[in-house]
Amino acid sequence: MLRDSKHYLYHRIGKRIADIVGSFSLLLICIPLILLFSIILFIFSGRPIFFTQTRAGLHNTSFTIWKFRTMETKTLDFNGHQYKWQGGVPKDFSFAKPSHLNVTKVGKIYRKYSIDEIPQLWNVLKGDMSFVGPRPEIIEITNHYSEEQKKRLQVKPGITGYAQVHGRSSITHGEKIAHDLYYVKNYSLLLDLKIIIQTGKLVITGKGAY
Repeated sequence: MLRDSKHYLYHRIGKRIADIVGSFSLLLICIPLILLFSIILFIFSGRPIFFTQTRAGLHNTSFTIWKFRTMETKTLDFNGHQYKWQGGVPKDFSFAKPSHLNVTKVGKIYRKYSIDEIPQLWNVLKGDMSFVGPRPEIIEITNHYSEEQKKRLQVKPGITGYAQVHGRSSITHGEKIAHDLYYVKNYSLLLDLKIIIQTGKLVITGKGAY
């Protein structure tokens, strides 16, 4: 974390204010888009419109993340994430989507351009997440974290993060942890702004999405 606790406190307060103002403003602006994307999903994929899942938040406390549904409805109840690691999550681990979890045609587009992440503005407004931070991992993985890996949980998870602008879904778990720990030790409002700008460029190209 930032060495100067007072300096860190100022950043944390400023970050939360920016999250509240930004998420509230964007939710208002995006209401027409949210309705449009919801209607498109309903027409081509049916219900439910949203996908919810338990994720690990600050200090590994659980919260419910909101996303537009991108998978076939018959696969939503899949609960096969079971791991038996000892001493932490392996550095070479790469999360692979099981072959039977089919992504819809609309879902592929939503994922490529991060449209499915828009409902997470509600998570930011509530305080579960921030605009920038390590991506929220599933509990089944964070429960196996080593003491070093747990350090990435010392800040709120984000819609985007330092790891996302350095590979998104194409990097290994070890690389993701290294990027996230760099962010935890060096985060600032200026770094957040740089990450948001880089994220915008990646969203436009769809690079690194799956």
